[in-house]
Amino acid sequence: MKFEQFKRHPLTFGPTPVEPLPRLSAHLGGKVEIWAKREDCNSGLAFGGNKVRKLEYLVPDALEQGCDTLVTIGGIQSNHTRQVAAVAAKLGMKCRLVQEHWVDWNDAVYDRVGNIQMSRIMGAEVELVNAGFDIGIRESWENALEDVRQRGGKPYAIPAGASDHKLGGLGFVGFAEEVRQQEAELGFQFDYIVVCAVTGSTQAGMVAGFAADGRANRVIGIDGSAEPAKTRDAVLRIARSTADLVDLGRAIEDEEVVLDTRYAYPAYGLPSAETLAAIRLSAQLEGMMTDPVYEGKSMQGMIDMIRHEEFPEGARVLYAHLGGVPAINGYSYLFKDG
Repeated sequence: MKFEQFKRHPLTFGPTPVEPLPRLSAHLGGKVEIWAKREDCNSGLAFGGNKVRKLEYLVPDALEQGCDTLVTIGGIQSNHTRQVAAVAAKLGMKCRLVQEHWVDWNDAVYDRVGNIQMSRIMGAEVELVNAGFDIGIRESWENALEDVRQRGGKPYAIPAGASDHKLGGLGFVGFAEEVRQQEAELGFQFDYIVVCAVTGSTQAGMVAGFAADGRANRVIGIDGSAEPAKTRDAVLRIARSTADLVDLGRAIEDEEVVLDTRYAYPAYGLPSAETLAAIRLSAQLEGMMTDPVYEGKSMQGMIDMIRHEEFPEGARVLYAHLGGVPAINGYSYLFKDG
């Protein structure tokens, strides 16, 4: 596998920490050992997160093309758009964000706090568009790219989640390489990796990366989109293109993409009572905050699987914390009593 050949613009602190979660493990019966890899602590760029790891591989391409404006899209409380805004500020580039109404949530300050607030503070041009959720290529984003061109700028196109981009999966191939190095230091391998999936390239990069040592199907994706067929198709397609890109040497098989579809209800961006319970449990036992859109749902899924003994006794499970907590500010009413 040829991974080191790709140019990377360092935006992270280095390898993200891996830590045990002993109190959560004990609370869930002590039969499974839970660890977390803290992508939420990966950078000083506006609280970081999984998209910063991806953007390290897109930035060299943008700079080589002489682009001056990063243009991307997400929901109103998109973690991705906030991270793109931070990277643009760090590089001295302009940033154009299209924020669509992907979540049927109407908290009075939803479009003024959290991720979108930080994007505005960092100088991004924010355009609110009243369009519903879809992980595909959006007309509003294409219009924004053309608008930047009409104004004399040179846009760099970053799709939602940096996923449908030829380099979008590389960052999490790097994640797999990093985990292998940390496993060598720890003296054991993780049996499973649990990760939330929506636009697909985070899980896809992991699948391509862990395929190198036969562990692709140990990456357990927890669907957060509530449109699992689209998400699974995206993960498989991006995993295959990323595996080709890094010369894995073989095709990614259908069964190597594992996507659990049980926990995305009631809809994308809307937490269930079980999601909220999982957020509170990890916070109160480990001081580890998760969010209602992504990490709360993957935490819910992992907790439920452990409670139902879906992981074998003695398994070591690595929870990939992707860093969506700033969005929790848009759900303040749900947590008014803690």
